[in-house]
Amino acid sequence: MLRDKTAFRAVSEIADGFLDLLFPPKCPFCRKILTRPGICDDCAADLPWVDDRDAFRVIRGLYCAAPLQYAGAARRAILRFKFGGHTAAARAFGATLSACAAERYPGMFDAVTWAPISRERRRQRGYNQSELLARAACRTWATRPEALLVKTRDNPPQSGLRDASARWANVAGVYRPAPNAHLRGKRVLLIDDICTTGATLCECAQCLRDGGAAEVYALSLAMAGQ
Repeated sequence: MLRDKTAFRAVSEIADGFLDLLFPPKCPFCRKILTRPGICDDCAADLPWVDDRDAFRVIRGLYCAAPLQYAGAARRAILRFKFGGHTAAARAFGATLSACAAERYPGMFDAVTWAPISRERRRQRGYNQSELLARAACRTWATRPEALLVKTRDNPPQSGLRDASARWANVAGVYRPAPNAHLRGKRVLLIDDICTTGATLCECAQCLRDGGAAEVYALSLAMAGQ
């Protein structure tokens, strides 16, 4: 495992360079080919960014932040990424998340993790979109996220539940700390793709706190309207 951040960054940049040659980066919103991974200027100007006045939602004591509102082009791109196999978008989304974290939670965390999905869901989809986001965000910090949580059962998808109370009940007790997770005293940044009611993030955060985490802050790519 690479421990020197300069070496880690150098290796990552070389690997990214090869990827860019083989698979030219595209804007995750309009799919325009770009010279480097990111968001094209036209989309950046029109996206539904979260206003600074609404920087945080506090849900049951958990601070939640997101760079985007879950609407319009942002919603369409995230759904392609989550359900359509458009995993290449993770690099641009990760950079957007890392910028948001630097602005909203500067110096406030020393570990990064993601909301897990069940083995069955991962087998069906082929990936966990929240893990891809966490890994992409961490590349800009020359570090790696930690698998601090596991999901204990394959409950119904939150996206299929419209009622807020049903969403909260659906995730109750479905997470636990990962084996050998070292949580004592850690300040954890918890990453997920979309914050709707906040039920998943809050349940994961409580599990991390119960495992010994000192603080937990939530970050999602997009925030749905309350």
